[in-house]
Amino acid sequence: MEFKERQLAIVLLDLIGSTAFVQRVGARKAAEWLQYHDRLTRSLIYKFQGREIDRSDGFMLSFDRCIDAVNFGLHYQQSIPAKTKIQARIGIHWGAIIEVKQEELYVGVGAKGIELEGISKNIAARTMSLCGAGQVLLTKEAMTVVKHRTNSFTPKGTRYALAGEYRFKGVRETQIIYTVGTTIESLQPPKGSDKVKRLGGAKRIKSRLRDKKFKELLWFILSRTALIFVLYFLTIFVPFIIDPHKRLMSELTYFAFIDPIIQFITKWIPGI
Repeated sequence: MEFKERQLAIVLLDLIGSTAFVQRVGARKAAEWLQYHDRLTRSLIYKFQGREIDRSDGFMLSFDRCIDAVNFGLHYQQSIPAKTKIQARIGIHWGAIIEVKQEELYVGVGAKGIELEGISKNIAARTMSLCGAGQVLLTKEAMTVVKHRTNSFTPKGTRYALAGEYRFKGVRETQIIYTVGTTIESLQPPKGSDKVKRLGGAKRIKSRLRDKKFKELLWFILSRTALIFVLYFLTIFVPFIIDPHKRLMSELTYFAFIDPIIQFITKWIPGI
């Protein structure tokens, strides 16, 4: 048995609703469908030079480079749920971990060849537990290593956003969590869970102007136009309404009903 301390990107991928899925379609059909899912996932793991550490109701993976872990998560969420109809959540943490290489004797009877031990594994698991369907979350340590960088494999339109500060059960320090994705829905801050408490952060991540869809862009333009019109009305038209002489000159005599209101305001509020 060998122990080696390394800095790695730890990725936890959890399938959502897998138990209900097995009960719904039966063990044989579920096994076939989950094996199809796993083949697609392992192809992505290989493409981004990751290592499969464990597989149960999802995967535990490690990557030498954090950007490879992020690209794996983004490509997974973009392609595999649509093909398999199975939703997943992904948490990524960068940190020190003990890589344990098991003896061949134990591997021969079913032990994993490589195991990971350390708090980094727990932090990655807690981060994953926060995710909603289709989300990829990063810890501050992972975000610091990535530093908004992309490469040729990073999906177009990828965006990072600060989700907020959280307290993980069993972890001493509070954790700053980030979201990464290509849609505004995937960037929304998670609320928390039974093992993770949200301490603060933005309630909602807003779309950037260049990311807005046609309906969003149309609403943005109309709302800004309406605001400009209201400001124009207040600065140009209102003086004609409240000044009797200007109303007379502009033939706006039907606004005469406002004079008693103005008189009342000036009487009871000095300086107006």
